[in-house]
Formats: sequence, C-alpha cells, structure tokens
Amino acid sequence: MSLSRVLAILVIGMLLQAAEVKNVLVYKEAGRYGGWPANHGIWSWGNEILVGFSAAYFLRKAPDGHQYDNHKPEEPRLARSLDGGETWTIESPRSLLPAEQGGIAVTDLTEPMDFTAPGFAMTIRFTDSNKGPSRIWYSKDRGKLWLGPYRFPLFDQPGILGRTDYIVNGKRDAFAFLTASKRNAKEGRVMCARTKDGGLTWQFVSWLGEEPKGFSIMPSSVRLDAHTIVSATRVKQDAQTNWIDLYRSTDNGSTWKLLPRPVPSTGGFSGNPPSMIRLQDGRLCLTYGYRSLPYAVRARLSSDGGDTWGPEIELRKTATWELAYVRTVQRTDGKVVSVYYMAQDDASERVISATIWDPGEK
Repeated sequence: MSLSRVLAILVIGMLLQAAEVKNVLVYKEAGRYGGWPANHGIWSWGNEILVGFSAAYFLRKAPDGHQYDNHKPEEPRLARSLDGGETWTIESPRSLLPAEQGGIAVTDLTEPMDFTAPGFAMTIRFTDSNKGPSRIWYSKDRGKLWLGPYRFPLFDQPGILGRTDYIVNGKRDAFAFLTASKRNAKEGRVMCARTKDGGLTWQFVSWLGEEPKGFSIMPSSVRLDAHTIVSATRVKQDAQTNWIDLYRSTDNGSTWKLLPRPVPSTGGFSGNPPSMIRLQDGRLCLTYGYRSLPYAVRARLSSDGGDTWGPEIELRKTATWELAYVRTVQRTDGKVVSVYYMAQDDASERVISATIWDPGEK
C-alpha cells in the first residue's frame, strides 16, 4: 500500500468520532453465510426485537466477490431478542418460505390488514430475479406466524424490488417505499406507494428523485410530523463512487426535495444501504456500512430533521468489505441496537452481529 494511501486512512480515522459500544453475536452457523438484514426488515415492541436475514451457503471465492454459493437457496431466518438485543434466538418459520423453497403459492390478499394491531409486522420482499416481482407477508403475533405470500403490484414498471420500508398512517392506511426498475429494466429508482384499504389495493404516489445514472435504491423512511417525511437512499454512480442521499417531503409524500448529502461516501463495492430511525429525543439516526478501508459500520446523527449531520461515528471495524446492510432500532432505555452482517476474518463464515450503543444526549 502506498504512503499516501496509508496517510489518507489515518486522516479518515482521526475524523471519526468514537462510540462506546457492546458487540453481540446474533447468528453464526458452520458452512453458512449470514447476510443482508436490510433485505428483510426489523421490528420492535419495547425491548423485544425481531430482525430478518438470509442464511446462504458459505463458499470461498475471489476476494472481490460475495463468499456464498449462489446456486443454493438463501433461506429466510429470523433472530429474536427479548432483552433489548443482549441475547438472541434464531427462528426458521416455514410460513416465511417462498414458494420456490417449498412455501405456499402466492395468492391475492382478500382480508385487509390492520396496520395498528399491537403485534403487527409486515415484510415486503422481492424474488431472486433483478426484476422482482415482490410479495407481502404479515404477522398479527410479533412474527411468530406469517400470513402470505400475497401479490404486490408492479405499478406498470419493469420490476419492483421491495425491501421492508413502510410507514403506518392509520388502521388501513400505510405508505410503502420501494425500488422500481429503471426504464432499461436495470436497478433502480425509489418510489412511494400507498394503500388506504389495508393492502387490498395499492396506488403509486411519487418518485423520489429523477432516474439516476447508476442506481438510487433501498430507501429507509421516517415520519417527522403529520406532513413531513424524510427518506434516505443508497446511491451508486459507479463501482467506487457511492453515497447516501436524503429526500424530504412536506406534503405527505406527494413531492420530494433533495437535501444536502448526509453521507458523502459509503466506500467501494457499490456502497451500502442506510437504516434511518427517529430517536426518542427527536434526532435522526442514520447507520450504514463503509466498504473501503478502513471497513466499518458507522452512524451519523441529525438534530434538525436532516438539514445537517454530526461527525461520523465508528461503531465497529470489520475484516472485509462484506458488511452491514444494517437495520437499527432504539430500545426503551434510549440505547440503540444496530444489526448487520460481517466477516470476523476473511476465511470464515459471514455472521450476523449487533452493536448496542449510546447515541448520547441531544
């Protein structure tokens, strides 16, 4: 490595703010590749936390590729904590299996969902194809039993790649934020859809930004007040030029304004998606992975609704660029729990880990 590269890494390290953290192993299984919580979703009820992830099959490859066997299925898993992320148990509900892995066939939703039910959780997931389609599962009992899969519309787009990003507006009313294929059928751009009948029908609401040169995908959205929503997106310009954008709507999702960039770089390897939550004190908390040296899971905080952001907070260094796809929640005592995937070393199975950290005071 050149001297200039070493000096650049040292400067970056000095600019990062340290955080007091506790790291917890969530999932590790011999011969498996635990990955991509952001493709599945996270839900919490007080100190009970539920997060989804993929259990793929570990396979050594060239270091610039994902170390898993893409000829074998990525099986859905859930990790549940009853103590705010301190300990975890792994679940493999058959009700979440897609039809391609022995689950039940996709049908149309005929009974409306109650988005405000105490144990409600919804996940929107895409199939293995780059074009989708996407499907809905939902639970009435905190993710123990899942109903579905149900068809999700294409909105006259080449494809819809849904990850779990939704905002509940009322009993039958919710927004879903999704990645649609571009006009050339490649990934992708972010859109907002809405249902007012419990998911029986969905309507297109708006695009978040123009169609990008590369992609703008994997939104993470937060409501600030009755009219204001902010949504962060993962942006790729090329293999090494990647960042996170932030959009704000002040008319309840109808139109969007691009704000100053909260994360100017998420490193190489096509970057990393954001996970954004609103803390109990009103601040925004943004967590993400950085895929260049020094590889790390990071966070930033905003006290003004996303107009400006504090310094980057380093939550955890990792061994390789395969990291993050983080999902984050805040527990009742104010500490934050960020769940992500990572490599403990470059030769071993990828694992799911959690970092419990204190965001400090406003």
